[in-house]
Parts: sequence; C-alpha cells; structure tokens
Amino acid sequence: MKLAIASNNEHKLAEIKSILGGCFDELLSIKDLGIDIEIEETGTTLIENALIKARTIRDLTGLVTLADDTGLMVDALNGEPGVYSARYGGVEHDYARNNEKLLKNLEGVPDEKRTARFKTVIAVCFPDGTELTCEGCVEGKIATELRGTRGFGYDPLFYSFELGKVFAEGSLEDKNSVGHRGRALRKMLEILKEHLGK
Repeated sequence: MKLAIASNNEHKLAEIKSILGGCFDELLSIKDLGIDIEIEETGTTLIENALIKARTIRDLTGLVTLADDTGLMVDALNGEPGVYSARYGGVEHDYARNNEKLLKNLEGVPDEKRTARFKTVIAVCFPDGTELTCEGCVEGKIATELRGTRGFGYDPLFYSFELGKVFAEGSLEDKNSVGHRGRALRKMLEILKEHLGK
C-alpha cells in the first residue's frame, strides 16, 4: 500500500519516513506524485488544517494520505502563534522571520514565564472515507537567542525540558524521541496497525 504525504518539507518527510516507513510499501511526497498545489489552510484549529490537507491530496490521488499541522503555543503570548505558526512572521515558512518576531514579542519576558508547548495533529484519510487523527505534544520554553544548527522552524528557540537543550542542538533521533511530531507519529503507527490489522 502506498501512502501520500501532503508535504514537501524534507525535514518533516524524514521524520515521517523514519517512524511510519515499515507500515507502507512506499511513502510519496507531493513532489514525488507530480502535484504542484498550494493548499489553503483555512481551518481555525490544527486538526481542521490537517484534515483539509489530507482530504485534498487524497481526493487528487485516490491514495491513503497523511497530513499534519503543527503549532507552537506560548503561554506569555496567550497561545500565539498557535495555528498561525508557519506564517507568524507574515510569510509562509519564513523561519528566520517567524523566529525574529517570536523573540521580539517575548522581549523582557523572564525565563520562568517563557513556557510553551509544541503540538502536532496528524490526520490520515483513506479513499473509503475513513479518517484517523491523533495528537502529540511536548513541553518546553522559548530560549532568549537562537541556538544550534539542526532541525527547522522554531527548533533553534524551543528548549525541550526532556532533552535539556533546544531542538536544533539535538539529532533527528533526539527530536523524534521526545518531539511532538514523533509522539504523534508513534500514536498514529499504533492506530494504523490496528486499523490495517497488522
């Protein structure tokens, strides 16, 4: 069975393949499928956006499709950037601008009040209309400066309490072990095994 992944993000694809690779014969990105589309994320929640993306690619390909949506929720900013995390700085997936805006908005906020969490919602939509969803979450805080060279997005700023460092200072294995997407993917792996009878 093939799995379409509603993303072209190389970092995200690597995380997904490392955990779900054994469940499917082939995992294909939007690019692999020859699809050039900008899916408008019009949902007001992470789950709505994940389902919008998964349904769109499923309908285009007729394949089982996985999509995720991730949000960074910062307590001192009343849960911002949340569902708008990818375009927080004004341009979709401009990581530098997103991080810059986050640091600016947290100027003067003391260390103990910089608590935050990353949440990932995963949706898998089947051609028969079946839809499976789950969520992964990791607690941490926002560092006062960019650190590390790995990962993407807010990884240079998100300090994981469990890792004892920002995600960008850890390996892919480190991040997968405690990270929000890794947790959600492992939950989805169990759900899929049950659903597919494996």
